[in-house]
Amino acid sequence: MTDMEWISQSLSSARPRVVAALLRYFRDLDTAEEAFQDACLRALKAWPKNGPPRDPVAWLIFVGRNAAIDAVRRSARNQPLPDEQALSDLDDAEEEIAARLDDSDYRDDILRLLFVCCHPDLPATQQVALALRIVSGLSVKQIARAFLVGESAMEQRITRAKAKVAQAGVPFEAPGAVERSERLGAVAAMVYLVFNEGYSASGGDAAMRLPLCDEAIRLARLLLKLFQSEPEIMGLAALMLLQHARAAARFDGDGAVVLLEDQDRGLWNHKMIAEGLALIDKAIRHHRPGPYQIQAAIAALHARAKRPEDTDWAQIDLLYGALERLQPSPVITLNRAVAVSKARGPSEALAMIEPLEARLSGYFHFFGVKGGLLMQLGRRAEAREAFARAIALANTTAEATHIRMHLDRLERETDDSIAGASPG
Repeated sequence: MTDMEWISQSLSSARPRVVAALLRYFRDLDTAEEAFQDACLRALKAWPKNGPPRDPVAWLIFVGRNAAIDAVRRSARNQPLPDEQALSDLDDAEEEIAARLDDSDYRDDILRLLFVCCHPDLPATQQVALALRIVSGLSVKQIARAFLVGESAMEQRITRAKAKVAQAGVPFEAPGAVERSERLGAVAAMVYLVFNEGYSASGGDAAMRLPLCDEAIRLARLLLKLFQSEPEIMGLAALMLLQHARAAARFDGDGAVVLLEDQDRGLWNHKMIAEGLALIDKAIRHHRPGPYQIQAAIAALHARAKRPEDTDWAQIDLLYGALERLQPSPVITLNRAVAVSKARGPSEALAMIEPLEARLSGYFHFFGVKGGLLMQLGRRAEAREAFARAIALANTTAEATHIRMHLDRLERETDDSIAGASPG
């Protein structure tokens, strides 16, 4: 790993704690972000020459704080910046300032920042978008894609959220127990969106974005420490663990998608699976089902199947039915249709999804599933049309390549059919 690669990774991983500490100090989101960016610029200059600091997080907090204070002083009294060496000569001050900034009952900076971003004064969509931008440092483009909206609309949403935080005088201290419980749903949603941003990566992009899955799982484990008897947080953690356990088998050497039923289950992370299964089993014993628990229970059925043919599709169908009642959604119905096709055949599954086409007309996976069902039913021309729509809507090269494989198969079957019908 090169110096610049190490520095880039260090800055990315440090971002949540540094921004949180600076936010508590300056009480302003924009100031905290700008201070972090200033600290990163100084790190890019100083670290390759002087070597890595003992504690990169503390270094960035200290330097970012000083840079922001200097900016305020220049603005107020036109006072010149101190010498670069004076700012870089940290001695033991970095540890002192980091300890003082972190001196509160709510010890984890990242979670503190999560709860600030997910304050109830903000609409839920703004809470999640702001947390994705501030905590995880995702670009506006990435967040917009997660929400299926345009970049300009997302930019406006984040700007409004920042303004609302500033105008409402949102406290930057740790909320009490009642407030934490009230905000838990928004925080859990944000954590899962961070996970999905990494999980949806493919090909060469996966190496850069899969660490988001690890970060989301880490956040879920921290939430579990705070909410040890909350079954939905157990379900959230279990769901992400069980999904992420398949990471090594989800793509082949060329970056092409490998369907669940075709994956090499020996490549699955069985330690991660064991942790996820233990958590979902514990959550179910609380008898308070929720969406994350149900999704984790579905993932657990896949994880427990030693072979694809051992999968309990009938039970998965029932679980998706329960999820539909809790969270009615055309996407959930589409997922349920896949289970129905395995348990009761493609005809019934196709009848389930046909009414969804208007609502999912821009959704890649709808046309992928529809094409697959039509292909199973021998309706090749309709399947070809559905697959063509899917390719047009593909978000990644891997998705398009996967659908192209189905189209190639249809072409071969059509050619074979024609050849078989020709007089010998």
